[in-house]
Amino acid sequence: MRLTELPALLEATPEVAAALAGGAPVVALESSVLAQGLRPPHNAEAARRMVDAVQAGGAVPAITAVVAGVPSLGIPEEAVPRFLAGGGVRKCSARDLPMAVADSADGATTVAGALALCGVAGIPVFATGGIGGVHRDAPFDESADLLELARTPVLVVCAGAKSILDLPATLERLETLGVPVVGYRTAELPGFFTTSTGLPLPAIAHDVATVAAAWRAHRALGRPGAMLLVQPPPSHVALPPAVVEAATREALARGAEAGVRGGEVTPFLLAEVERRTEGLSVRANLALLEANAALAAAVAVALAPKVAAG
Repeated sequence: MRLTELPALLEATPEVAAALAGGAPVVALESSVLAQGLRPPHNAEAARRMVDAVQAGGAVPAITAVVAGVPSLGIPEEAVPRFLAGGGVRKCSARDLPMAVADSADGATTVAGALALCGVAGIPVFATGGIGGVHRDAPFDESADLLELARTPVLVVCAGAKSILDLPATLERLETLGVPVVGYRTAELPGFFTTSTGLPLPAIAHDVATVAAAWRAHRALGRPGAMLLVQPPPSHVALPPAVVEAATREALARGAEAGVRGGEVTPFLLAEVERRTEGLSVRANLALLEANAALAAAVAVALAPKVAAG
C-alpha cells in the first residue's frame, strides 16, 4: 500500500514516510519489548539487532510508539533514550492509545497497540517476539492481542505465543477467531523460548514466496484479520522445554504470592524466568527477535508493490 500522506494524528520519521509513499517494504516493530519487556542494556541491544536485521533484509524498520502524545511510525532519535531508560513510559495496548494521545504521553506499544497503528497506516508486515494469549490458570484473562489479531489485517511474524501462557488454549482461541497460523519450516507451534511444544499446526510454508502467496489470497478473500507466521527460535539459543516449564511454574507461583495483576503480569513473569534460567531466556529472546525481524523483512520485500512492479 502506498500512502501519499499519513492519516490524521499519525507521524512517521522521514525514512518511514518516504518508504510508505514510494511503496518500499516496511516492517513494523513494537516498542513495549524495549520499554517494559527487556531491561537495560538488553533493550538497546534488541532495538539495534531488530533494526539492523530489517535493514539488512532490504526493508525499512518502523518502531511503533506514542511519542509525546503523537502516534508514531519510527521513534525520533531524540526520544529514543526515554524509551530505553527503563521507566516513565506507558505500556500501550490498543485501548490505551487514545488516552496517551490526550495526555501528550510517551507510550510503548504492545502487539495489540502496534497492530492498531499498522492498521491505520496500512503497514502489512509486523515482527515481534511472541504474541500474548490465554493466561494459565485464568482462562478469563486473555490478552488483547488476540482480538486485535482477529480484526487487523497484518502479517505477524513471531515465535508463537509467550511460553508463560496456556499455549493449547491460545492456539484454540486463534482458531476460533479465524486467525490463520502458518509454521515457517516447522510443523508445530514454537514455544517462544523453545522450538517444540507438541502442538501441531494446520499449515506450513517452506519459503517466503509461499508466505506471500498465502497472504495475498488471505486479503483477496476479504479476511478481516491477521495471519500469524511462526518460526522457532534459533536452535543454538533455544531452551529445553522442561527448563522453561519449571521456571515458568516457579514464576507463576511467585507472581501469585506477590499479587501481580493486569499489565504487570507478563513483564514480571518474564523477569522471573530470566532470573531462574540465569539469563539464558534473555539470550534466546534477543536472538528470536532478530530472526523474526529478518524473516519479516524478507516477507515485506516479497509483498512490496515496488518490488512486484519492478
